[in-house]
Amino acid sequence: MADESNTGSIAAAVAPNADAKAPTTKKKRSPRHRKTAAEMGRALSEAPAAKPRRYSEQERKEKLKLIETQVSESKGTLKDAIKSAGISEQTYYQWKRTAKPVGQQAEKPLPAGEELADLVRLEEENQRLRTILAEKLRAENAELRKRLGLD
Repeated sequence: MADESNTGSIAAAVAPNADAKAPTTKKKRSPRHRKTAAEMGRALSEAPAAKPRRYSEQERKEKLKLIETQVSESKGTLKDAIKSAGISEQTYYQWKRTAKPVGQQAEKPLPAGEELADLVRLEEENQRLRTILAEKLRAENAELRKRLGLD
């Protein structure tokens, strides 16, 4: 154990290590080679920036129909059909979500007089079905009371 009352020189205890290496300086790098205008023009022509393409509503419908027919005819998977149409999957699903289904586009609205007549007819049928249901429930309830001996 070390003697706590030892008040000797700290410098003597921590002697400089003669074997320790002095920190070395970093190697200096040469400056980067700057591209000339011709090299920059060539680099730009090799990879042009993709300009977003805007499709009209008619083009969207045509592409969706094309994809639908390819998938239905089992010419490949949905992903293959989307790729062959030249759009991304995200675009396909966005267009599909916003487009109206084919069956609903051909449907024309009914005139107001016919709609009102249909509504009245449905209301009458609804009332008739409610009364039938109420009668059945009353009969079932009476039968259960009779079985349990509550009447």
